[in-house]
Amino acid sequence: MAAYVILDIQVTDPVGFERYKQLAPPALAVYDGKCLARGGRTETLEGDWVPNRLVILEFPDIARAKQWLESPEYREARGLRRQSATTNIVVIDGVA
Repeated sequence: MAAYVILDIQVTDPVGFERYKQLAPPALAVYDGKCLARGGRTETLEGDWVPNRLVILEFPDIARAKQWLESPEYREARGLRRQSATTNIVVIDGVA
């Protein structure tokens, strides 16, 4: 069953984050992930959540998403993201 990783990213260092954006996609591909939405316009329809930079990734399942996040291929990019942004990340199962 597909799984979706949702990231809410607040960029604190735009220069460092640009480097992250270059390194992250190749690691995503290794783990069968694909980007469905990234940094586009958001609009709050209910509630008071105002996301910063919203990203939605799709993986074959939650296990594969976790493998990607902890992978050696993503390690450098993850370090850059942590240095250049504050991030909240969740993963959710898709609907069968």
